[in-house]
Amino acid sequence: MSDASGIELREATLSDSPVLLRMMRALAEQEPGKIEFDEPAALAALQLLLSEPRFGRAWILWDGATVAGYVVLTISFSFEYRGRDAFIDELYVDPAYRRRGLGRLAIGFAEQRAKELGVNAVHLEVDHGNDPAMELYRKIGYADHGRYLMTKWLRKKQK
Repeated sequence: MSDASGIELREATLSDSPVLLRMMRALAEQEPGKIEFDEPAALAALQLLLSEPRFGRAWILWDGATVAGYVVLTISFSFEYRGRDAFIDELYVDPAYRRRGLGRLAIGFAEQRAKELGVNAVHLEVDHGNDPAMELYRKIGYADHGRYLMTKWLRKKQK
């Protein structure tokens, strides 16, 4: 079922921080990949992203005056991908709007903006066990490279 009609994506600004933080918390705390949400750290990172377009962009999905979700695209550089690449770092659709095509709409929108920014490849990650998201990502052309995303924090996480 796809009913994304009437959904508008608008670039987020600093004034959107409260609504974005609410959804960022919901994304972090949802299963299967629930993680601890550090609101001050998330706010600082969000404000940096929204203040420095070279780091990427965020867009809010609106259904009239109702917030339906958001998507964040971050930009980096990769020799493997021949220059600029990007990461769909966060994608959240409110539960009331899921299974209606909004994820597909948001990803397509972010991909188009990435092309306009000179990006060669877009990446995303998905939690093991999030089968609906994996199914969507495969259907729209994302491939699993059989690699592991490994992370080492260089700065201590704030508690």
